[in-house]
Amino acid sequence: MILWCLVALKFLFTLQPFSNSFMRKKKNFLFLLIPIFILNSCGPKKKPDEAMVPLRVVQVPAFNADSAYYFIEKQVKFGPRVPNTKAHNQTAQYFISEFKKNGAAVIEQDFDVVTWDNQKVQLKNIIASYNPDAKKRILLAAHWDTRPYADKDTEKKNAPFDGANDGASGAGVLLEISRLLGQGKMPTVGVDLILFDGEDWGEDSSTGQKSSIQIPEGYKDWWCLGSQYWAKHKHVKNYSAYYGILLDMVGAKHSQFFREGGSLEYAPTVVEKVWNTASRLGYTDYFVKTNVGGITDDHIFMNEMGKIPTADIVHYQTGVGFFGDYHHSTKDNLSIISKETLGAVGNTLMNVIYYEE
Repeated sequence: MILWCLVALKFLFTLQPFSNSFMRKKKNFLFLLIPIFILNSCGPKKKPDEAMVPLRVVQVPAFNADSAYYFIEKQVKFGPRVPNTKAHNQTAQYFISEFKKNGAAVIEQDFDVVTWDNQKVQLKNIIASYNPDAKKRILLAAHWDTRPYADKDTEKKNAPFDGANDGASGAGVLLEISRLLGQGKMPTVGVDLILFDGEDWGEDSSTGQKSSIQIPEGYKDWWCLGSQYWAKHKHVKNYSAYYGILLDMVGAKHSQFFREGGSLEYAPTVVEKVWNTASRLGYTDYFVKTNVGGITDDHIFMNEMGKIPTADIVHYQTGVGFFGDYHHSTKDNLSIISKETLGAVGNTLMNVIYYEE
């Protein structure tokens, strides 16, 4: 290309000038422009920002934040979704009914397990699948249970709490995605939505908890019991997904989602895909491209035991760290939920799955 440009310039300057003075002046002016044009054409081409320019245009159904908020409010009205309670059972049946109404193929995983404080609990994972014949599948997950006590509360450490953000927000976003998928316009890939149970009944050393019993056989941690069970007992034999995305505490006002360490270790390309999609949509105030440390969450067991590269979208509060100052406290109620945050997360996920080929 450079050699062609040099030849073109040499040819240009060997041309004989016109005899007419007016034409000579006009030609001289053109001679000033033509080399600039040639050199500009031969210069290096600027590569477009692939994160900001999608390769194709896809009609993506708009995520309805009002609807997602309604689904969160509905869960909270049942009461804290603590295993072995009426509210827990009612909420599970509500999820199953909604998924089926939206045309999903639904599978329930019922299992019993002992918690860190030696409580035997009955748990239920709920899986909703769309486009079940598609070989390429994307997995979206969240936990739906509520911790049985507000042990980080400054005053009411044994009190139950709503868990509007911790549990209900992720489930609410997935319910709205389910509703949209049920309206008929499907992405080209298959989509599986999983609601994990038993995520939040773990041993919290920060509040002085220490178990006196052994972790049950087949489990690695007191936290995230549902995802550990699912990873060892997939809902479909030999199930796998191209990648997964976990939602945890994704509905609070002024939320920010930093790039969590475990996600970067196990699923860096998924992190890039999600955060770049959010950037393209204008959600950089929410999805911050800052790397932070890792945490124990369902995605760790989806990665290590389930062998599915999974990234965690999880609330991070500057100055506090992961989860925020209302984590496991009575402050986690509907008053902290933001429709704007729900919209940022939901629209990002919808674009991720609909732009997948």
